[in-house]
Amino acid sequence: MTDEVRVYVEEAPGHRREVVAPTDMGLSLMEVLKASGYDIQATCGGMALCGTCHIEVLAGPALDEPSDEELYMLESLPVMSQGSRLSCQVRVTPRLDGLVLRLMPQQA
Repeated sequence: MTDEVRVYVEEAPGHRREVVAPTDMGLSLMEVLKASGYDIQATCGGMALCGTCHIEVLAGPALDEPSDEELYMLESLPVMSQGSRLSCQVRVTPRLDGLVLRLMPQQA
């Protein structure tokens, strides 16, 4: 068993960038994406209060259900989809291997 996973960020239709993330550090997906150079503001510091780390899960393993706090924040955003999540609320675990996501725009 490996202690890292591969997550794929769709930067444009048909173009995906592989991001390798450690599973043994208790990181959130937001922290991994920021460390990989993605422009995520995360102004609330990962507390599910600002929505600036909004992603859309396109494919891959099923994630844990979002908390009530995360759902409340997602519902307040200008754009929401079936796969919407706050990346600060998704922990990097071995189950994430193969996840495909895209960053969501901050304005509609």
